[in-house]
Amino acid sequence: MTSTRLSLIVMLLVSVNGARNENVVQPCAEVQTSSAVVALGSQVSATCTIKEDCPVPIAPDAQIEWRLGEAILPSSSVANQSSRISEVVIPNFNSTMAFLTCRVQTSPPQIVGGVQIRAGYLPSVPHHLHCQTNLTMPSTMSCTWDPGRDSHLPTTYSLHTHIRGSKNYSYVLPPGHHSHTIPRSGFSFYSEMEIYVKAVNELGESNSVPVTLEPLSAAKFEPPEITNIHTLPNKYGCLRMLWKLSLQESWVRDSMNVEVQVTADDSEQCRDLQKVEKRARPFRPVDQCRLQHGTRYRAQMRVRYRQSPWSEWSRSHSGVTLESAPTGRLDSWMKVSGDRAHKQVSVHLFWKPSKQFRANGQNVSYVVSRTRQPGERGQLCATAGRYCTFQAPAKAKVFLSAVNAAGRSKPTEIRIHQNKGFEAITEITVTPYDDTSLLVQWTSGLFDSLLGFVVEWRPLLKTDPSHIQFQTTNKTQTSLIISGGIEPYKPYGISVYPRFKDGIGLPQTADAFSRQKAPSMVPNLRIEKSGYFNVELIWDEIPPEQMNGIIQGYKVYYWKENGTANVTHAKPNERRIFLKNLNPRSVYKAFLMVSTFGGSGNGSTIHFKTESLDMVYVVISVTCCLGLILTSFIIYLYNTSYRGRFKGNFCPTIPDPANSSMKEWSTESLEDILPNFSSKEPSLVYLSHLSFLDLPAKVQKEEDDCWLNSVEETSDLGESICGSPTIAGYCGSNSDSVPYATVIFSTSPCTSPVPTENHAYLRSESTQPLLEAEEAFTPMCYQNITAEKTSETHFFGSSNSDDLEEVPEPDIGWDEFPFLSALEMNDSENE
Repeated sequence: MTSTRLSLIVMLLVSVNGARNENVVQPCAEVQTSSAVVALGSQVSATCTIKEDCPVPIAPDAQIEWRLGEAILPSSSVANQSSRISEVVIPNFNSTMAFLTCRVQTSPPQIVGGVQIRAGYLPSVPHHLHCQTNLTMPSTMSCTWDPGRDSHLPTTYSLHTHIRGSKNYSYVLPPGHHSHTIPRSGFSFYSEMEIYVKAVNELGESNSVPVTLEPLSAAKFEPPEITNIHTLPNKYGCLRMLWKLSLQESWVRDSMNVEVQVTADDSEQCRDLQKVEKRARPFRPVDQCRLQHGTRYRAQMRVRYRQSPWSEWSRSHSGVTLESAPTGRLDSWMKVSGDRAHKQVSVHLFWKPSKQFRANGQNVSYVVSRTRQPGERGQLCATAGRYCTFQAPAKAKVFLSAVNAAGRSKPTEIRIHQNKGFEAITEITVTPYDDTSLLVQWTSGLFDSLLGFVVEWRPLLKTDPSHIQFQTTNKTQTSLIISGGIEPYKPYGISVYPRFKDGIGLPQTADAFSRQKAPSMVPNLRIEKSGYFNVELIWDEIPPEQMNGIIQGYKVYYWKENGTANVTHAKPNERRIFLKNLNPRSVYKAFLMVSTFGGSGNGSTIHFKTESLDMVYVVISVTCCLGLILTSFIIYLYNTSYRGRFKGNFCPTIPDPANSSMKEWSTESLEDILPNFSSKEPSLVYLSHLSFLDLPAKVQKEEDDCWLNSVEETSDLGESICGSPTIAGYCGSNSDSVPYATVIFSTSPCTSPVPTENHAYLRSESTQPLLEAEEAFTPMCYQNITAEKTSETHFFGSSNSDDLEEVPEPDIGWDEFPFLSALEMNDSENE
């Protein structure tokens, strides 16, 4: 195609855009192309011929250059032609629009011609043609379609209709429009019509797939109206509905498709929607059967004509089916309390409908009685709820029945179980399953009599037993998802009970939340006590309804002004905390943090000041410290330097037989006498009594242990203290004053100067402790050393030598040994 005008336009555009600093001249060349509009990606060829009358001076050997936009294209001269003719071939034109120019290589280069080339696609076939009739006045038909891929070229769309035996219509749309509304004059409701869309551009045209339809079958009706719902006589579980179309559609009298859905008000009795599609004419009743007896339903309806779109659902209308007696059994769970030794126990009975139970009535109550046919005398309780408390014999049976206006259900027999005292469940864990349910898992031991388990849950914020829910499981099940009445951020108590053939075992209980978050409120800290170096802070307990989770612990952050923060932890059950090692007379800030598994919350910041140190506190503290140190030092010196005196003064006084004289005294006379601390000499103590025994010829070894002899065995030997006239009430070891020792001879002390048997010394059974530790069970012999140191006289016991030799009796002064003098006196009396 030749276009001299386009060459001028090209040169003007180049000059205006300032692409190059070149002189603009009048077009003096003719550019011819195969087509100005081509398919995108196709081949394009062009020829440039310089006119003879071109005013631009062109040298005979000047070269012609081709450019597509700013890109230089390779070219060639036409064979057998002059150098004023050149041609170019573009193998793949990929631009939707570009300028092709030819230039002469002069000084400066001159544009002598050019042409604009556009590229695109054939129009796509329109698809998804859809038409819908509007029945409201004025009636119209709206059609829409999808234009498909962009052709990059101006495309014109037109809608065409064809009605058999009637006039055809064509509707041309403005550019860019892909929908059109056909007026009422262009269609008939009950006449089929053919509709298609045509798309046209510079490369060609395309038509959509024709759609054949009846305008009324393409109409979307307004929601119908249910005018009345009532029951059918003697037909249980059926409802009859009267309905009509909207006022603007009331002229339609043809049969239509009607869909009815009913839902029970009580979702526990009918959880699923019931939908039924029927053919019906307007103003004709529609019956819905196979419903639950005595149940209130809410019904909705929608309509369509043949294959037209469904209308929206109508407003709901309610109705109640005919009532009948309840059917099915009730699931029950009880808790028994009280002593089985008594005839009556307290029973807390819970129940719920089983999957087979049908109330078959609106107002249902429950009766617990002692007999299968309950009467006023055998009735234990009657309630509209699902919980009852009553007194019954320990091993009795009760019967649970459901009652409505039409009758009574078959009674469910419940045997009052026994509480077992052992635990079968070893562990229980509760974790969130989702926001409205919990996963309960447990482990148990192996028991032959185990029948199953009962999982019980209750909201901890509600104490009414009517909120308790339960679920029974078999013995092989160890987990359960509970979802009845579970809400997020609310605490629940979950218990698992083992069921045995002869009773219920002990439960395992846990508290849980389905979802947790930070507490809704955090208590403020309060100062309980304040000192110089520490402060006691307290806070109130968070109300259970505001915890929003299980409290994990408390943290108190405190810091001095312009100082680093410190933190102290407290357990979940604690409500106070002590802050120690504070600086006196300093101002601190503190706040409380409360944490749950779902988050943490901070309380308000408080300020507190520690007390300042005064001189009285300093003086008292220093004095106490110095006094404590001085006292400890004095005690240490006293114990190390005066140990003997310390023992003598502070330990009880024990008589010393070597420094004693015979004298009688009463216990009362010395019980208040204290030792003389000023005297350095040993205290002289008088013995109260001295007993003498005669030892039999053969003394058994076990009788030699005088410590084991009882008072009854020795009280009648010698001069017993029990009969002393001067010590009233004294007998044996029951008195505070006791004889210190008893000396036993094999014969009379005066008959033989040298006894053949060793003397036995019996230690007293006195309760007074000795000053020194004893080395042996029997005390050592008392020995008097003579002046010559080579001979000894043994007064008590035997010496260390194995053989006893006769030695002359030394000349002894008895006055020097008062104790032995007493022995001599006693011997004389015996003679």
